[in-house]
Amino acid sequence: MIMTKAPSAIGLAQSPFTVLSSCLCSLLLGIFCGCGGMNAGGGGAAATSSKPVIGVAFETLQTEFWVAGFAAIKAECARRGYDVVEVIADGDANRQLQQVKNLITRGVDGIILVPKDTKTCGPMIRAANEANIPIVLFNRPASIPALKTVAVVADNFTLSKQTGEYLIQQAKSLVKPVKTMVLLGDLADSNAIQRRDGFEEAVKEANKSGAEIEIVARIPTEWNQEKAQAGVVNALQATPDIQLIFTSSDFLLPSIVSALQAAGKYHPAGKPGHLLLGGFDGDATAYQMLKDGYLDATGVQDVYFEAQQCVQAIADLRAGKKVDGIIPDPGFVIQQQNLDERKAQMWGAQITAK
Repeated sequence: MIMTKAPSAIGLAQSPFTVLSSCLCSLLLGIFCGCGGMNAGGGGAAATSSKPVIGVAFETLQTEFWVAGFAAIKAECARRGYDVVEVIADGDANRQLQQVKNLITRGVDGIILVPKDTKTCGPMIRAANEANIPIVLFNRPASIPALKTVAVVADNFTLSKQTGEYLIQQAKSLVKPVKTMVLLGDLADSNAIQRRDGFEEAVKEANKSGAEIEIVARIPTEWNQEKAQAGVVNALQATPDIQLIFTSSDFLLPSIVSALQAAGKYHPAGKPGHLLLGGFDGDATAYQMLKDGYLDATGVQDVYFEAQQCVQAIADLRAGKKVDGIIPDPGFVIQQQNLDERKAQMWGAQITAK
């Protein structure tokens, strides 16, 4: 998924979706992180446990996806009878390195890691390799091929391409060229790069067949909601006839909604002035916007599949089995037409139901 900063109260309009997202994250953190959590700085829980102990080290819990993933991993460990030592780095790579080293000192049987980015995790993976402790990366692979690790990650390129293809199909009746805005993630994150490239590949292929999709604005957000909102506002002022928007994460949807509302351009599908809108992740905000008709499609990561595969990879590595370096999550595109059929597999819909 993505690395984020918590949105500041300054400069970002508090749309209902922003409030919903904040409340859901707080609720999930209270439910899943308030029970039995341990910090890596304390005494040796792993050494005294008769069960396998898995260290779960997340860079942040500041989006619904990370909270849902954290909860799903712990639930899968509990289902298998594993104990968990959990640590959160709050966006600090140096702190995360120390946390991982502490997990190794405690003698955990495996580590599931969400690093800050694809490079700073190198020393963490190396330390686990030297201690002969299996380490699996959840949703964000490393870019250091010499190290031994497994990554369970969404097929970001293909899923973004499929989402783009659906949006472009829906744009056939629009005035040509179809002026398009793309919100980019933090390009230090390989997930963000693949999502950008997947969408742009869909545009490239469609234009060969005469689709006339013109990307007029690429908004650098660095996964920051305030930057996203400012970028969308500026793009709409510079090109008021934009007809299609793709965001590299549903986390940024509240920023887009605020900017569209301010410009008088926020209308549901089927109504005059509706802008085609697509995203990636499948969070609770996306689900609500699909239900209400404002979001046309989003690429859904299967957080439950990814959590199960992470824990299974640890078990297989401990048993000496060969495990592929990348375990892909194919995900799926959800849109208004298949929402009822696929919502049971959409993690954001399940959060909303709870």
